[in-house]
Amino acid sequence: SSLAKTRRARRLPASLRTAPPAAMSFAPATRLLATRLAARPSAAASRPGFAAVRALGARWKVTTAVDGSPGTSEYRMRFKDASGSEISPWHDISLFTGETGVYNAIFEIPRNTKPKMEVSIKEPKNPIAQDVKKGKLRDYHGPIFWNYGMLPQTWEDPNVVHPETKCAGDNDPVDVVEIGSASLATGSVEPVKVLGVLAMIDDGELDWKLIAIRTADPLAAELHDIADVEAKCPGVVTGIREWFRWYKTPDGKPLNAFGFDEVALPRAHAVEVVKETHEAWKKLMKGTTDKGKLWIN
Repeated sequence: SSLAKTRRARRLPASLRTAPPAAMSFAPATRLLATRLAARPSAAASRPGFAAVRALGARWKVTTAVDGSPGTSEYRMRFKDASGSEISPWHDISLFTGETGVYNAIFEIPRNTKPKMEVSIKEPKNPIAQDVKKGKLRDYHGPIFWNYGMLPQTWEDPNVVHPETKCAGDNDPVDVVEIGSASLATGSVEPVKVLGVLAMIDDGELDWKLIAIRTADPLAAELHDIADVEAKCPGVVTGIREWFRWYKTPDGKPLNAFGFDEVALPRAHAVEVVKETHEAWKKLMKGTTDKGKLWIN
């Protein structure tokens, strides 16, 4: 793997290992980025379950159907194929679009919202639900400033230790941070162009954060690699890194760290991460890797 040629994770200095008070839960760079993003044009965000059944994605003829009410533990967004049969968004929607470096992504959390919606990897058919921690529905302490989702048919294997970060995978599909101007509704299936990746380390686990842009976004034609993001969208990469570094601190948890000297790795490394996690998913589906409590077809 080309990832093995990159430097090991850098430890945070001792002064940054203590979580700040809740009032300081966002770093200054992230607060500045929030102000910039607020001024950008954006389509209206659709709340989870706004429509009971909704067509999604030109490439994938799927619909979603909702059980329960938003903001309750009973809420589930289920995915169905053209025949009306329920499918798994994780396992049944293809990762690939036919274009190199462009992948299908399933979006769970629209930008500028707080409910922590996610594909439920341990439930049959993997519907989208709001995460629950200690018996309570989970919200972020402040809105996330980008569309957030996952790549289908990928998996960060907790049985494999990464050679550089020395951390095992977090047992989830690969996360996607989409930096476009439109707000993408929960359950949207969109082709995205991968631009780079951050190696976040959360509680000792490797949790890749792919940075991508929807191919239909007006800016997509100008962004081809992470250097383009830095040049044309100053502050965005720093904002993503700092948001994910600090976002759990109001709960008394330590700052998250980042591998590879905290650098956002370029597109080539991001594509390598996608390939490796897709291969891990294939082993999971074949039964050659222990699935634990995960639901698979």
